Amino acid sequence: MSRRQELVEIVRQARVARAQSDATEMAAMAELSAMEGDDRALADELTPELRVPTAQVRKRITRARHVVRTMPRLLSAMESGELEAYGAGRVVKVTAPLSEADTVAVDAQLAEKLALGTATMWHADNLARHTRTIVETVDPGGQAARARSARTSRSVELVPGENATSSLVLTLPAEIASACYARLDALARARGKDDQRTMDQRRADFSADLLLGNDPGTAPPQADATVYLHMPVDTALGISDTGCELDGYGPVPAVIAREIMTNERSIWRAVLCDPGTGNPVDLGRTQRQPTEHIRTMVRVRDRECAVPWCHRPARHCDYDHEAEWVRDGGDTSTANSGPKCRSHHGRKDDPRWVTHYDPVHGTMTITTPSGATYTGRREPVMRPRTDHELEDQALRSMPRSKAGDECVNAPTAK
Repeated sequence: MSRRQELVEIVRQARVARAQSDATEMAAMAELSAMEGDDRALADELTPELRVPTAQVRKRITRARHVVRTMPRLLSAMESGELEAYGAGRVVKVTAPLSEADTVAVDAQLAEKLALGTATMWHADNLARHTRTIVETVDPGGQAARARSARTSRSVELVPGENATSSLVLTLPAEIASACYARLDALARARGKDDQRTMDQRRADFSADLLLGNDPGTAPPQADATVYLHMPVDTALGISDTGCELDGYGPVPAVIAREIMTNERSIWRAVLCDPGTGNPVDLGRTQRQPTEHIRTMVRVRDRECAVPWCHRPARHCDYDHEAEWVRDGGDTSTANSGPKCRSHHGRKDDPRWVTHYDPVHGTMTITTPSGATYTGRREPVMRPRTDHELEDQALRSMPRSKAGDECVNAPTAK
């Protein structure tokens, strides 16, 4: 066997191992789901174990329950190394609207078809296509109902990307999505020869124009945005070129932040930070309801849900008193508050979950019902300066004589 053949065999064996591991995970998740009875709570508990977003964990739990309960032959194929979780997920998407009995029937027919077919039938796209064909034979009268159900799941999702880009994903009825794309394509193709943008760039720019209410193609798409620029107090009149933070996205190059800031329709706010700690300047309050100023400061300081593995933007989270207002006599201030998404805010009242958040130092300790304890620490909005850097800054800021080698305030000879 050549080295190339050996490497291909290693790749194949890795696929088999992944498939078997995925089957083991599915079986365990399905059993845990039956024991727990609350998939949202279970997803919260498993998120730090699986190290993926909670929304993905919920999908995996749902998929596991579906496969284990109604598609035992598909699970058997995974256990034998034929099919990974991705391929199984494609089958689950097709069969999800069916009744349990119909799903069991599809599972049986699919297994028979795969047993008589070739290896290429296991390819995820082919598998989904064959499953759709079987579904139409098992439940021919349900096609319209399935379509109507799927079309109610219209949605828009913002997916942060890399290098100061994000994806806006629209899930629409097929004919509407096709019509939208056709219009964007027509607008892109109608541009003159002097337009140096690629077709993809034109379609992207025109879609942004249309959503923002601009005349497509007349100007580069701009957005009304609130931009938080994090800077130390002693340099509040300047912007560091080491990078800025865009609320809801993360670090962006300073030049990009300045371009957004100079948009005449945008609002930008300077977040003044303690240069020694990197934390925003704090406020306090004795009323129960926080002012918008306190809410904004908490959102800017924490940026995300306080739970270590949850990255839901703070602007979409609840304002949570760490020491309760009524029960513990906690005050309403940034020193006694933090953002928690609605799901994790609810865990605070579940006796099986033990949480403690220190808003001042930004540390969160959380113990799950299984007894695992995790600790996370909030990152400062800007890198704290070292003592040496602070001393250097102080020396540089002292006024100098014309000679440049002594302070203006130094004693002079009479």
